[in-house]
Amino acid sequence: MIRKVAIIGLGLLGGSIGLAIREHAPNIATAGFDADPEVRRKAQTLGLAQHITHSSVEAVRDADLVILCVPVGAMEAAALDIADALRPDAIISDVGSSKQSVAEALSKALPNHTIIPAHPVAGTEQSGPEAGFASLFANRWCILTPHGDADAAKVALLSDFWTQLGARVELMDAEHHDLVLAVTSHIPHLIAFTIVGTASDLEEVTRSEVIKYSAGGFRDFTRIAASDPVMWRDVFLNNKSAVLEMLGRFTEDLTALQRAIRSGDGDTLHDLFSRTRAIRREVVDQGQDDAAPDFGRDH
Repeated sequence: MIRKVAIIGLGLLGGSIGLAIREHAPNIATAGFDADPEVRRKAQTLGLAQHITHSSVEAVRDADLVILCVPVGAMEAAALDIADALRPDAIISDVGSSKQSVAEALSKALPNHTIIPAHPVAGTEQSGPEAGFASLFANRWCILTPHGDADAAKVALLSDFWTQLGARVELMDAEHHDLVLAVTSHIPHLIAFTIVGTASDLEEVTRSEVIKYSAGGFRDFTRIAASDPVMWRDVFLNNKSAVLEMLGRFTEDLTALQRAIRSGDGDTLHDLFSRTRAIRREVVDQGQDDAAPDFGRDH
């Protein structure tokens, strides 16, 4: 059984894990740590964990499960900090958006421990301890990417833990995970960062006009582009291969659209837009978004 969970990093995901445990698995003890003293103070006020500690070593002591909720570029350093304090049978996991790099970093730092990388595919554009909420993982997928020789009983234990928090669990090869997420998450974020940056740099259009006349599409791009810059910097640098592969495919498709628009090929445009509209319906049917118009915004 998992009796104690240590959460290292108390931002959106770490805070939400603590709140979800409190609501859905109150029998599990929690300890939390964040390197930022101000975040620790806020986490204490918000009750993100039962015990907010002053060191990661203190947090992981006697923990059955340790979840590293830090940017993927900081995983190895965070793991090294706690190496000597971990129980020999503890499960070490994470919430990072790229899995091959995380698996390599954690295996290097903790060669004698059970490492089961995980990625709860959930989040918002908000960050920090105040952004967390207990229902963040409800009906969202959590992808586990255990190595082939991972202890099956411990994989099942971690799977059950995420199920308790409301998530739907899938096992996946780390390389395949990184390719899938490059398509579904990383490239969309890269496009959003680019579109918003391009709009703000246009000399022919003032910054005030870009903001004042934001249509629905641009407005929603700004929501994505407001995501944590440190986290996304590390995602792109640590999932470089898959991102560049998918970016190449996207560039080819974008070039084909340019040709269709230039040549007045309405059939090609209509065919693409019809297929993408159908994908939106499938996302809603799978329960991954609300079917209400305009994302359910109250006008």
